[in-house]
Amino acid sequence: GQDHEHENHGDDVLDHGAILAVGVPATLLSGRDATRTAYARAMERSLVVKVTCGADQPEKLSQALTVAATAVASGVTVSLWLTGDAVQLAVPGGVPDLGLAHAVPLADLVAAVLAGGTTTVCTQCAARRGLSSDDLARGVRIAGAATFVEESLADGAQALVY
Repeated sequence: GQDHEHENHGDDVLDHGAILAVGVPATLLSGRDATRTAYARAMERSLVVKVTCGADQPEKLSQALTVAATAVASGVTVSLWLTGDAVQLAVPGGVPDLGLAHAVPLADLVAAVLAGGTTTVCTQCAARRGLSSDDLARGVRIAGAATFVEESLADGAQALVY
C-alpha cells in the first residue's frame, strides 16, 4: 500500500475531529473502492502500541499516541501499553502538555484511546513507581509481559513499539 500521508509532502491529513470523537474518518469511508477494501481489511486486525517514553521525548510520545488514537478513530481494536515513564499517562492529571506545534494535545489523544481502546500499565513499571490500580484512570489495567506477548502474537495483531 501507498503512504498517502507522505504524498502530501508533510501536510497534516489527519481528521482531528474524528480522532477526538472516536469515529471513523470520513476520508476513509468516501475514498475509492481500494481504499474501502484496505479499510475493511484493517478492521479485521488489532494494533498493540507500546509506549516506552515520557515527556522527555515529546515527539516520540505524541507520535505513539497519535497512531493509537487514529487507529481507535478508524475502528481498529487498539491495545495501548504504557511502560517506563509513559505510565504517568494513566494517572489522572498525569498527562503533560507537550506544547507541540501541529499536534493534537496529548490529553485529547489519551482520552480517545481510553474511551475506545484498552490501556495497560506494565506491572513492574507500576510497582517501581508505587502505583496500584487505585491510582490509575478508570478502566486502565495493570498486566505483565506474558499478556503483552499474548496480545502481540495473536492472529491479526500488529505491534508497534515507541
